[in-house]
Amino acid sequence: MEQATGAARAILIEDEQAVRRATAQTLELGGFDVTACASAEEALPLLTRDYAGVLVTDVRLPGMSGLEVLEHAVAIDAGLPVIVVTGHGDVGMAVEAMRAGAYDFVEKPFSSDRLLEIALRAQDKRNLVLENRRLREAWASNPELPPLVGQSPAIERVRTLIHSLGPADVDVLINGQTGTGKEVVARQLHAASGRKGPFVALNCGALPETVFESEIFGHEAGAFTGAQKRRIGKLEYAHGGTLFLDEIESMPLALQVKLLRVLQERRLERLGGNESVAVDCRVVAASKADLLKLSAEGLFREDLYYRIGVVAIDLPTLKQRSEDIPLLLAHFCQAAAVRYRREVPAWTAAQLQQWQQRAWPGNVRELRNFADRWVLGVEQIGGVGGTAASAPSGDAVPLPQQVESFEAGLIAAALKQADGSVASAAERLGMPKKTLYDKIKKYGLGGA
Repeated sequence: MEQATGAARAILIEDEQAVRRATAQTLELGGFDVTACASAEEALPLLTRDYAGVLVTDVRLPGMSGLEVLEHAVAIDAGLPVIVVTGHGDVGMAVEAMRAGAYDFVEKPFSSDRLLEIALRAQDKRNLVLENRRLREAWASNPELPPLVGQSPAIERVRTLIHSLGPADVDVLINGQTGTGKEVVARQLHAASGRKGPFVALNCGALPETVFESEIFGHEAGAFTGAQKRRIGKLEYAHGGTLFLDEIESMPLALQVKLLRVLQERRLERLGGNESVAVDCRVVAASKADLLKLSAEGLFREDLYYRIGVVAIDLPTLKQRSEDIPLLLAHFCQAAAVRYRREVPAWTAAQLQQWQQRAWPGNVRELRNFADRWVLGVEQIGGVGGTAASAPSGDAVPLPQQVESFEAGLIAAALKQADGSVASAAERLGMPKKTLYDKIKKYGLGGA
């Protein structure tokens, strides 16, 4: 059985001491931090909208019943997964719990693996709900700031570094392959710095060497042919804020010397001028190359590397954080749906698993482009339930498989539109909730 990734928490309500102790132990062995309660009344103060775990409750309890606890939990936060434990053969009670909004149920006596599998799935769903909520709140407070999406240990380390280094008055080097989100991290550092000046981005690889010096340091009127008036360079323009130098490995060696001097003295001279101008900006540099290796080859100044690389943030590839793909894909698809005024087409659990196993050489940027094509319907052309890249060639897809794929897609879409509510999805689809629950399990859509 897989261990829960990240923080996993559970509130357990069970009045029988022996059962309570055994169930708590099962969850703890699966990686959960368990708060065991002997009654519903003991657990109620722990149920909050921000609770980051799951609730496991017996139905039959002294005092307040498990169904009443479920009703209370749903009223506080419909996105809080509640796993109900029923007596053997108590189908009516299980159906009632599912109708009331329970995430899932188990019948006594149950196997440890069965409970743990449901609890881990519920925790994954809870993590997604809270992360989506956090992203929405962050966007509402700062719509211009691109979110750092993900919950993997690798991206959590990056998030921790951003929070730690953001307020510090220190230049930062971001290392990462193309498409890993270097500018997103740079903007997050700027937001965390509290600096009131602008965020100014400059791609060193996109500038011809002839205009590079003028672009970054500025120039005086008459400095060269065509320089009719003074121009403020990016370093000055970023005064009080952050200057982001992307692809710094592309900066000409002659200008690296000049940049090093500015970083050391925090003063510059515009091209064609003699006046020393004070600059107050934080420099965040980014590179997709190994700067130390380039330094050894004489292609990058070693002294500049050590000046900008006092602290560095190394970004993981998408392959190294594949567990973030479902959340990233949902985020990008929602954004694309708004942009293109389209519905988000559903995908199957098998497709998602396939996407998580892809190499994604273009990393997060490639996934974002894929999400755009998915919403536009381009990726679905070529095979039923597949993508253009993965569509079967030659053999036709059997009719039963086509029907099942189509049905799974409809159910996934209904669940997404109902924000994960099985009751609402069942109403949309016009089928009994118990039937829908069985199909959700059949198609592996439990965490959708």
